[in-house]
Amino acid sequence: MEDKTMKTRIVTAIALVACLTSCSDYLNRVPKSTIAQENYFRDETDLQLFSNSFYNNLLTKEPYEEQSDQLVCLNLSAFMRGGNSRTVPNSGGGWSSGAGSWGDLRKMNTLLENMDKCQDPDAVVKYTALTRFFRAYFYFNMVKRFGDVPWIDAQLETNSEDLYKPRDSREVIMGHMIEDIDYAIENLPAAVSTYRVNRWSALALKARFCLFEGTFRKYHDPAQHPAMYVTPLPADAHDANYYLDLAAAAAKEIMDQGPYKLAQLADYRLLFANVDANKDEFILAIKNDQSLQICNNATAFAIMTTQGCPGFTRKFVAGALMADGTRFTDQPGWETMQFVDEMQNRDPRLTAILVGPGHVALGDTEVSAPDMSASVTGYQVAKFVMDKTLPEWGRVDKSYNDMPVFRLAEVYLNYAEALAERGTLSQEDLDISVNKLRDRVGMPHLEMEAANAAPDAYLLSAQFGYRNVTGANQGVILEIRRERAIELAMEGFRLTDLLRWREGKCLEQPIYGQYFPGVGQYDLTGDGVADLNIWTGVNPKSKDMVDKELNVETGLILTEGADGYVYHHKNVTRSFDENRDYYYPIPTKERQLYHQAGKELAQNPGWADGLSY
Repeated sequence: MEDKTMKTRIVTAIALVACLTSCSDYLNRVPKSTIAQENYFRDETDLQLFSNSFYNNLLTKEPYEEQSDQLVCLNLSAFMRGGNSRTVPNSGGGWSSGAGSWGDLRKMNTLLENMDKCQDPDAVVKYTALTRFFRAYFYFNMVKRFGDVPWIDAQLETNSEDLYKPRDSREVIMGHMIEDIDYAIENLPAAVSTYRVNRWSALALKARFCLFEGTFRKYHDPAQHPAMYVTPLPADAHDANYYLDLAAAAAKEIMDQGPYKLAQLADYRLLFANVDANKDEFILAIKNDQSLQICNNATAFAIMTTQGCPGFTRKFVAGALMADGTRFTDQPGWETMQFVDEMQNRDPRLTAILVGPGHVALGDTEVSAPDMSASVTGYQVAKFVMDKTLPEWGRVDKSYNDMPVFRLAEVYLNYAEALAERGTLSQEDLDISVNKLRDRVGMPHLEMEAANAAPDAYLLSAQFGYRNVTGANQGVILEIRRERAIELAMEGFRLTDLLRWREGKCLEQPIYGQYFPGVGQYDLTGDGVADLNIWTGVNPKSKDMVDKELNVETGLILTEGADGYVYHHKNVTRSFDENRDYYYPIPTKERQLYHQAGKELAQNPGWADGLSY
């Protein structure tokens, strides 16, 4: 009888969730009076069932797919192309439909408003904290995407005035987010729970979004870039340093008091390939499970020729340090160095996240070369590729390694960056953060004084670097960005980083791949045997050639025709509009609905939607 009752409650709770999420936006919701909510939210089981969808809808399950100046696919995303490839949608667009849209916020507010029905006071506190964590997470995503948005903390009905609430300033939104996350930090459990949000997840989220806001306000200075604040900041708005201080403090609390440490693995690749997330380092992870067919596409994405052909860019590869801590771009002839040579004596993480010379896949025994037909740049992805001996390895959408949401490595990097941008970073701060990441892979320490004395010209170059880094900490900020690039590669941070640093023009930089000096046969494994034959005209195929062949006239685009860098996107028009592309547009339908109600929903700057209001 007890089991039957539990099953009935689970089915009923699922039905309630489906009912509450059936509409695509919060403007057309079914009134709560049509749902017998008094039958729900009675105990912890009900609260957990109702809140489970927050994990599914808000957390990014496939961060490795994000394209940027560091990783591209054969077909560039609309964001990467920019220009006319990005248009104002009629609806949706991350505003009124899809996971992480206003429908999820309504569910959060529904849960918060019905907490008083639960007779377990401890569960009420715990799930109030959890819901407020996700509300902060939701609003962080909305602020990143749209800037100013309406703050809504009540369950809206079809006649609610706040259905057409104007956009609040990001100062208002950030203030409420901090209130929510501080409540979550105070009231969530502190025990390690790798797949459930805990106190340390909340601190990690606070560090993440406060670093975002602090650097956003520094590099998008309201006085210099007022258009970035559609709803003007109030006179008493906090400055960049306020948020940077909060970010550093939240990160430091995890570092000092949290139960986490960097994973020490014989092979760095295992941190991202393992079926079960490392509980020492992963603060929060997304659980995949083969038996339940909860899977991702990470392995197929990296190795199959039909899954986008992702590849790291040469800009990214050239940015990685030498194993002795010196700069690759200080090496003589680095610009035309071929694959085997350029991969020698580099930061070990580089050849752990891409297929380098001598690469042996996890679970394999044979050396394999990068597959030029599966990678648009020739720098083939290895990060998140599972052990080859596991069942269903390499099949589309059948990978089941866990995906990171928060891990300690990011916390270290957030801490160091916040202090560097704030101007209060010390060598001791680097030693307890960035240098721990370097220790793990045997890299020399980052020395603040040396970095600031001679900032890297490559990372400041117009063709491959950043434009906006200045001041006494210029050198160390660049080095922290370098560290962030390689440690967090493919984890979904890069576009957000470029946007908060006001470095969108990086997306216009050349998308080069490997360098080839001309037609001929090339050894890509370092064993002296050719793995690739590049030819033009009549195929000069050798009987000894047993691997890949590419014709520079039909199958391989090089910068100079028959030689140069792999450049498949050579003829793809790309542009980033500094006055428009840091935000997404508000869908036309939403602005029309506001106008019909006698209200105004301002469009983001630079976006033309054909409406005169």
